Amino acid sequence: MDQICYKAIGIIESPFDHAINMPVQSLVAEDIRGKIVLDPKYVEGLKDIHQFSHVYVIYHFHLSRGFELVAKPFLDNNEHGIFAIRAPRRPNPIGISIVKIEKIVKNVIYFSGVDMVNGTPILDIKPFIPQFDIPNDASSGWMKLKNVELGSTKSDSRFVKKNL
Repeated sequence: MDQICYKAIGIIESPFDHAINMPVQSLVAEDIRGKIVLDPKYVEGLKDIHQFSHVYVIYHFHLSRGFELVAKPFLDNNEHGIFAIRAPRRPNPIGISIVKIEKIVKNVIYFSGVDMVNGTPILDIKPFIPQFDIPNDASSGWMKLKNVELGSTKSDSRFVKKNL
């Protein structure tokens, strides 16, 4: 298979300098604010994005090294396949978060819902459209059996490779 290469279009400015003790999902980070600093050459691509309340931010887990095909997610003590969890140590370390746009000034998107490390490279931004993005027949897999307090769960060192 051919190699696929992407270039970052910007970076995240976040209050988190480490991948430990962060919110595990953007939904529970509503009060944590950050910025997407877009490369100025892409600013024209922000036209009309202010009309959306939320966007998907697609990014590279730049601190992730290696991967495991089976791991224990933050919200469970059982192992699951990497494609059934949202762990950062993946064959292609790509992350996705839904964040709320607070304001846009030139090439900077101010947002709430930060669950990314400072300096995270941004690969793409897409509008969140409820009519497209929330299927009526969606199921939660192994998560539907979990009675967890998502808001109090923070990341730990389980996905930080020990010998970098």
